[in-house]
Amino acid sequence: MPIHPTAIINPQTRLGEQVSIGPYVIIGADVVLEDEVSVGAHCVIEGPTRIGRGTRLFPFVSVGQDPQDLKYAGERTELIIGERNVIREFATLHRGTDAGGGVTRIGNDNLLMAQCHVAHDCIVGNHIVMANGASLAGHVEVQDHATLGAYVGVHQFCRVGAYAFIGAYSVVVKDALPYARSVGNHARCYGPNSIGLRRAGFPDADLRAIEQAFRLLLNSKLNTSQAVAAITEKLGDHPRIRRLLDFIASSQRGVIK
Repeated sequence: MPIHPTAIINPQTRLGEQVSIGPYVIIGADVVLEDEVSVGAHCVIEGPTRIGRGTRLFPFVSVGQDPQDLKYAGERTELIIGERNVIREFATLHRGTDAGGGVTRIGNDNLLMAQCHVAHDCIVGNHIVMANGASLAGHVEVQDHATLGAYVGVHQFCRVGAYAFIGAYSVVVKDALPYARSVGNHARCYGPNSIGLRRAGFPDADLRAIEQAFRLLLNSKLNTSQAVAAITEKLGDHPRIRRLLDFIASSQRGVIK
């Protein structure tokens, strides 16, 4: 188990098999590194934090620090990072708060590029790409297979739907629709994320249904409630469209259109 002699590791740290820890790493109490985790030089990991199997932290990553929330009063909260994530240089991921359930959670197989930030109480799904400098404020949910471009900022309590694409430098202040391409400050929706959906292997029938739903939602003279009713009538039995409709129905902040 290669652990550099300059690394400072709290005795309470639990290390799995084949863990690699680089020079000048600092690991605090209540940290669990599962099998095959790799921690690059100068990383700082505070607990309670669990990092899943095969996850790689590149140099100068800081994870598990106290949340940047003025209401935080030192209560025990945690950060849970899943398996096979790649977390690049200078990224920061913070623990949760009591008000948000006490946990910040990262799923599996995500790529968080350099200087990304995931704030307290965020829920990040699986197979997500956050490009350089993308930032999530507190209590944000990012669903599976979403892509956030460079320096995207997502406002607290917003959601980013599954397979959504958010263009670089966009500011997201409402919920970003699943399957959609949203760009701008403030972000607007420009229809389906067609290239991303094709790359993800969506069959032509699904793509046609999604395109039809977005035509009703964005390009008709219907308001959102009327568009949802029309989509439900025409396409409501389709499972992909049902997910879109459920996302809209459950929105607390409104959706990007």
